[in-house]
Amino acid sequence: MERKIKLIWDFRGPGASKTAEHHVIHLKEYIAIEKLPIAIIDMENINESYSLAYIVVNDEQMLQLRDVLKPHRGELYEGDITHN
Repeated sequence: MERKIKLIWDFRGPGASKTAEHHVIHLKEYIAIEKLPIAIIDMENINESYSLAYIVVNDEQMLQLRDVLKPHRGELYEGDITHN
């Protein structure tokens, strides 16, 4: 089974949620322009002053996307890969 990596951008402060939401728009635009087979692009509100945007990629895509998109961090993804 192929490993999935969650590339994460962290946003903090009073506008964190809106910033993460906006970042997701740009991630989706990039994925569409590059015609990449990435199904999971989303955001999470951790609390009122901390939100994050993320995409889930496979090992093969990770290095290229890490270098181009410069996420703040990454972690192994163990969720449902059919998420949209």
